[in-house]
Amino acid sequence: MEKITSLAKRRGFIFQSSEIYGGIQGFWDYGPLGTELKRNIKAEWWKSMVYGREDVVGIDASIIMNPEVWKASGHLEAFTDPLVECKICHQRIRADNEEEISGHEKSHKDKKVEWTEAKSFNLMTEVFLGVTEPKLKAYLRGEITQGVFVNFSNVVSSNRVKIPFGIAQIGKAFRNEITPGNLTFRSREFEQMELEYFVKPEDAESKKTFEYFKNLRMDWYTGLGINKDKLRFHDHADDERAHYAKYATDIQYDAPFGWSEFEGIHHRGDWDLGRHKLTYKDPDTNENFTPWVIETSGGVDRAALFFLIDSYKEDEKRIYLALHPKIAPYKAAIFPLLANKPDLVEKARKIYENLKKSFVVTFDDRGNIGKRYFAQDEIGTPYCITVDFQSLEDNMVTVRDRDTATQARIGIDKLEGYINSKLEQ
Repeated sequence: MEKITSLAKRRGFIFQSSEIYGGIQGFWDYGPLGTELKRNIKAEWWKSMVYGREDVVGIDASIIMNPEVWKASGHLEAFTDPLVECKICHQRIRADNEEEISGHEKSHKDKKVEWTEAKSFNLMTEVFLGVTEPKLKAYLRGEITQGVFVNFSNVVSSNRVKIPFGIAQIGKAFRNEITPGNLTFRSREFEQMELEYFVKPEDAESKKTFEYFKNLRMDWYTGLGINKDKLRFHDHADDERAHYAKYATDIQYDAPFGWSEFEGIHHRGDWDLGRHKLTYKDPDTNENFTPWVIETSGGVDRAALFFLIDSYKEDEKRIYLALHPKIAPYKAAIFPLLANKPDLVEKARKIYENLKKSFVVTFDDRGNIGKRYFAQDEIGTPYCITVDFQSLEDNMVTVRDRDTATQARIGIDKLEGYINSKLEQ
C-alpha cells in the first residue's frame, strides 16, 4: 500500500483533500490521471449496464432528498455501525474490526485496554437547509439507491419500460465513517455505480436473476483485467445482511489489507418499494403488485483503487501499471525521437493532433526516450509511438507495447485502427 499510495500522489492519480491545510480524514481529490481512470471505469460500466442492454434506463437523482425518504427507507433507524470505545484514550473503533482492535491494544504497550460495550452509531451525514431559523434538517444521501426508488413511478409513467427492467445510476454518497483508511477504500465521500433491477415477486425467477447478475458483474471485472484469482464471492450469513436484504453476496478483492468488498449484489425483496408504498400495474394483465428488486452496487473509488493495486507490476528494470487499455488514462503517448529536430516534432505533433480526435492521448518530448518510456509505464499508458528519422521517409512509426516492451513498425495511417483493435479485445 505504501508503494501504491506513493505512486498515486507522485503521478497525479489521488491527492489528500485540502492537503495544504493538513487534509481532512476520509476525503480525497483525484488528479488529472485519477480523474481519467475514474471516468473510464464509469464509462465502461455505463456501456455494459445501460447502453449494452434494452431493459435498463438511467437517472441522475439529487444528493439531498426530503428527510422522509430516509425515515421510510429505514436508514434513520438501521443504518448504523457498532462501535466500541477504548477506556484509556476514548478512541472509537468498529466492533467488528478485529485487526484494528488488536493493533490499538498493542499501541498501548504495557497498559491493558478495556472496551465499552458496543453501541450503534448512525452513519447518515446531517445538513441544515435554509437561511433563517429553524433550518430544515436533511441528510446527504448515505447511498444512491433511494433516488431510484422514489423515482420508480416517474420512470414507469414517462418511459416505455415493462417489468423486468432496471434503472441505473452513478453518483456521490456520504457516510460518517468512524475509521476511514487504506487510502480511498473507506472514505466519507465516495461514488457508487448501481443498478436496481425490478422483477415479479417470484422466488425461483428472482433467484435466477440474482445469480445472473452475480456472474455478470464478476465477468465485468475480469474482462477489464483484474486477476480472477484475486477475486471471490462472499455470501452474507443471516447476521451479516443489511436490514433490507433477503440474501446478498459481495465481490471481494484480495487487497494488501485483506479480502475486501467493493461490489455487492443484493436481493432487496419488496422492502424499498413497499416502504415507499409504490406498486406496479402490469399493462398486459392489469395485475397490481409490489416488484422485487435485485441490486448490483459497486464502489467507483474502491474499483479504481483495486484496479491500481492489481495492475501494479515491478521488476528489476521498471515499474508499470498493466491497466486494461479501456480504462488506462491515456491510450497512447506520442514522442518525437529528439525534441531538437523540428521535422520529427512536427510529424509527431500531426500524429498527436489526429489521434486525439478519437482517443485520450498525450504528447511528450522531455528527456531521453528511455525516461519517457519509464514515465508512461508508471501511469499505465498501453502504447508509446515514436517518430524517428526513418518515419520521415516511410511514414511508419515504432509502437512499443507497455506490458511486453516489444516494438513493431506500423504505418501512420494504420495507427487508429491498431489502437481500436486493442480496445475491442
